[in-house]
Amino acid sequence: MLVVEAKLKNGTSEQYQRLDEAIRTSQFVRNCCIRYWMDNKGTTRNDLQKLCSTLAKNQETPWVTKLNSQARQSSADRAWQSINRFYQNCRAKIPGKKGFPQFKKHSRSVEYKLTGYKLSDDRRKIKFTDGFKAGEFDLWCSQKTLVYYSEQQIRRVRVVRRCDGYYCQ
Repeated sequence: MLVVEAKLKNGTSEQYQRLDEAIRTSQFVRNCCIRYWMDNKGTTRNDLQKLCSTLAKNQETPWVTKLNSQARQSSADRAWQSINRFYQNCRAKIPGKKGFPQFKKHSRSVEYKLTGYKLSDDRRKIKFTDGFKAGEFDLWCSQKTLVYYSEQQIRRVRVVRRCDGYYCQ
């Protein structure tokens, strides 16, 4: 897997706040999946995927529907990866702490699988099309490798918040 990273530029403060909301919603879905696993013995990965649609239909959490369905599933996948890693460490009888899944307090990324974003034809701009409507950003990359890939070859887009700005991987 090849990861190309570009900085998101030329956005307004409102657009960046909307990206923050998407990141917080992704964190909420992940934490709900961990809580569901803790409360229900024998939870599978498929149960966590179903929980994502249940959260979207829930009247108490209407903001979850703004996040793209595949981004919600990606958050559930991240939760399941931490649960699976814990199970593997227990089976391997690793001494000491086994890495029990933790709730995230300061999440810094949201991941879109195939929908929720649209790349421009020249691969210089990205537009987020989920319910948060963050809008269009310029992609600033030191290398021009992004131009050589078609949209079918790009499988995931992850937006990462760092201290010096927002990045798209």
